[in-house]
Amino acid sequence: MDKVIKLLENHGPLTGKDLIRETGMDVFKAWRICSNTKQVLTRNVGRRYLRLDMKVDGYARLSPSIMREFMNYTIIGLEADNEAIENQAEELRKEIIVISKKKINLARETIDRLVQDHPDWDAIINHSTFIIAGDVVFGMAHAELRPEPSTGELVRGSDLDIIVVTDGLSWQLIKSLDNLIYREKYNLLINPVSKEEIDYIIKDLKTVQDQLQFRDFKAMVASKILYEGEYLSGSLDLYYRIKRMLKDCGLDKKIVSLEEKARHSRIAAEESLVSAPDSIDYNELMTLFYTTEEKEEIF
Repeated sequence: MDKVIKLLENHGPLTGKDLIRETGMDVFKAWRICSNTKQVLTRNVGRRYLRLDMKVDGYARLSPSIMREFMNYTIIGLEADNEAIENQAEELRKEIIVISKKKINLARETIDRLVQDHPDWDAIINHSTFIIAGDVVFGMAHAELRPEPSTGELVRGSDLDIIVVTDGLSWQLIKSLDNLIYREKYNLLINPVSKEEIDYIIKDLKTVQDQLQFRDFKAMVASKILYEGEYLSGSLDLYYRIKRMLKDCGLDKKIVSLEEKARHSRIAAEESLVSAPDSIDYNELMTLFYTTEEKEEIF
C-alpha cells in the first residue's frame, strides 16, 4: 500500500497500466490495494458492455474484464488530486472515442473503395449491407499493439469486425466479394503503417433468420452482434430490414435480460475479489479477475 501511495504522491494520477509499470507489482495485488485503500480514488472511463462467453454460467459477462478495465480504462490517484483525476479521465475518454471513430472510418473507407472498384458494384450495393460491430461501436477501441492469434503478426489494437449480410446476391458475386475483402485483410495486416486486422463474415438473410431463433451459443452471439452493430456501407434498406427482424423476434428483451445477469455477476465478482482471504485458491480468483480470451468470434 505504501508503495502505491508514495508513487501517486510523486507522480500524480496514473492509469493502471502506468502504475503497474512504475511499481512492478502484480496486477491483481495492485487492483486490490487501489480498491481497498481509502486514500486512493479510481475513476473508470468508458462503458461496460455485454459479451457472451461459453465458459461463463449463463453465457453473460461484461467487457472489458476487471483486469483490462483497471489496466486500460481506469485513472488512479489520491483524494487530494481529485480534480487532476477527473481531467485525466476526460482526456482518456476523448482518446478512446477518437481511436474508435478512426477505426470505423477506416473500415468504411476500405469497404467503399473495394465495392466501388468492383465491376458489379451496383448489384453489391443493392443486395448487401455492411455492418460494423465490436468494441468500436461502444467507443471503447484501443490502439495498443498486440499479436494476432492466427498469424502472430502484431496488429494495432481492436479488430475491425465487419458483418456482411446479402439478399439475392449471386454466388459468384459473393465469392468475388469474399476474395476482395480477404486480400484487403492481408494488405492491412502486413502494412507497417496500418497494422489493422479485419475480422469479417459474409452470410445471407436466410442465415440471419435462422440465427435469430437463438437456438445455440453461436446463434446467440451472431444475433447479439447484429443487434449492437451499426451501418457501415451498402444497402440501408437491407440494414433496416435486419434491425426490424431483430426487434420483431424480441431480441432487445433477451439482450436486456442477459445484460442484467452480467451486471449482477460483475458486482458479485468484484465483491468476492475485494474481500477474498489470502488463503483462497489464486487460480479460482483469476477466473473472476480476467478472461482467458477477450476476443469475441463472429458467426
